[in-house]
Amino acid sequence: MTSHDGHAVSPDIEEMSQRQPFTALLRVAERFGLVILLAAVAAYFAINPATSATFLTTSNFRNIVANESVLILVALAALIPLVAHRFDLSVGAIVALTSIAAAKATTSMDLPILVGIGLAVGTGAIIGLANGVLVAYCRANSLVITLGMATLLGGVAASWSGYRTIVGVPEALTNFGNGLWLGVPRPVVLVVAVALGVSFLLGLTVFGRRLLSVGVNESAAHLVGLPVQRTVALSFVASGALAGLAGALLLARTGSAASGVGVGYLLPALAAIFLGSTTIRPGRYTVAGTLVGVFFVAISINGLTLAGAADWVEPVFNGGAVIVAVAVSSLLTHRRLTGAARR
Repeated sequence: MTSHDGHAVSPDIEEMSQRQPFTALLRVAERFGLVILLAAVAAYFAINPATSATFLTTSNFRNIVANESVLILVALAALIPLVAHRFDLSVGAIVALTSIAAAKATTSMDLPILVGIGLAVGTGAIIGLANGVLVAYCRANSLVITLGMATLLGGVAASWSGYRTIVGVPEALTNFGNGLWLGVPRPVVLVVAVALGVSFLLGLTVFGRRLLSVGVNESAAHLVGLPVQRTVALSFVASGALAGLAGALLLARTGSAASGVGVGYLLPALAAIFLGSTTIRPGRYTVAGTLVGVFFVAISINGLTLAGAADWVEPVFNGGAVIVAVAVSSLLTHRRLTGAARR
């Protein structure tokens, strides 16, 4: 085959030029597939006669973003150590315990609200420090340590609460959890600030770059002299502190605290993180991807609930999302590492 100027054109070059549009389209689908799917799901429920009347209302979207505020904080908490490929399965139990701590402080101890919130965050940070020391310095498996910590905290929370639901939380705290600022749920303002802070921490600080280096290649991070153990330990401290803040926000949202309320946030948080790792920057854990994952699950379940789906749909959806997301994320990570090795 010849070109327009008479020179011969290699078949390989011609085939490559034909593949370029398809390759570009594939890359777009790989990076933004979940975002496109989220838009498609929202559009479906918006036009579906069974859900359209309720789904598109302002109150429904307010409920979605407000109800997911605690979950977003829990997901961001679990995200930080996961960047270094360490799991924190104790975040749900920390939410339960710290919500009880804040409730006790503001009710039976009659302490100021800010003190109660500080106690929740501080308690979470201390638990995270214990996790971090055991995982980083004792070189223990993060799955086993944090699962054991979650079980331990569950018992402590049950004993501390006396197996009862703590009520009587100050009205000012519940007003924050359920009120509006300029038509926007107040918890959303807090969540946006935290999400921006975590994004800055992971993307634009020395700590964030070190954490990513540990996650990409821990052996290389050791060889170049990065403080791997300290970085991993601090990631758990940050995770615990954020989970403690989520516990305080949960108390503000519900006006009560009980020992088992936080456990249910763990699986949806992991589902959101792993779903998020399949989009925007495939194969990596990011704040933006996690937020997309949270709202993909939330909007899907909200639409299904409005359509009259049974109660078992939510756990099945969350579990299925984790399975699919982990499989896809692992595949994308393998492809990214393989491509990097070839280059």
